[in-house]
Amino acid sequence: MTNLLYNLIIIGSGPAGLTAGIYASRANLEPLILEGKTPGGQLMGTTYVENWPGVKSILGPKLMMDMKDQAESLGCSFLQEKIVKVDFTEKPFTLWTDKNKKLKTKTVIIATGAVPNKLNCPGEQEHWGKGVTTCTVCDGAFYQDKPVIIVGGGDTAMEDASFMTKFTKDITIVQIMDKLTASYAMQKRVLENSDIRIMYNSTVSEIHGDGQTVNHATITNTKTGKTSQLPTNAVFIAIGLKPNTQFLQGHVDLDKLGYIKIKNGSKTSVDGVFAAGDVHDYTYKQAITSAGAGCMAALDAERYLTKNE
Repeated sequence: MTNLLYNLIIIGSGPAGLTAGIYASRANLEPLILEGKTPGGQLMGTTYVENWPGVKSILGPKLMMDMKDQAESLGCSFLQEKIVKVDFTEKPFTLWTDKNKKLKTKTVIIATGAVPNKLNCPGEQEHWGKGVTTCTVCDGAFYQDKPVIIVGGGDTAMEDASFMTKFTKDITIVQIMDKLTASYAMQKRVLENSDIRIMYNSTVSEIHGDGQTVNHATITNTKTGKTSQLPTNAVFIAIGLKPNTQFLQGHVDLDKLGYIKIKNGSKTSVDGVFAAGDVHDYTYKQAITSAGAGCMAALDAERYLTKNE
């Protein structure tokens, strides 16, 4: 494998990476997909997905396995390793994996995604995807007329709280600071809604349930240290995402938050290197938009190869 020169290497195996692989395979590019440490991306940690077009309801891991099967059947090859180092200064590009493999490629699509910042409290991991989640759009409808908690004080938390008013009148925002940090318009919408209450100077310090569902959370006041128990069936964490771009520092242009800067579709600052999905998109953060971006990146890579060969 180390002596091969690939037309395209795709770093990442979530919706963006697998869709890029499907399109690239159909263009006879014979791409290699580096799956990384968490093959399938964030959807591997979700339960039911009910907003994927054409499928009324499907488990997140099943959707990702189906996408991988499709990519593999069309000619994608896979390597369950992680890219830890890149050299984009010379063509062909060179990539190194965590198992000391050296790979050469004409083009690269970076689809490494982002990971949600977590609370790191007891019960969080046990109930991840089973009442603890980061996506109200994905999971909000499961909590019709049930009490829910939104953790955070920024725009995303306000959007999540407003969105959940479609389903329930029992919404509590838990904010670690003594004020919200969201924009004025977003704050106003929440503060004027009687279905939403806010607990300031507070954090979720433990999540309780039976391993399948959440039934309450321990709230700790950060000033007094006092704790209280708050009934809830869902904890939506909205304290930001961290893009998986540490290995790209100094190799492609990143913004101040670490997201890849793109232009003209999916192009990065390096000619022949493209990006797709949550690794550059901090606005939409949906599987379907990541898949669309993967399609764009594959088409851009194909056009680049056609132009330069």
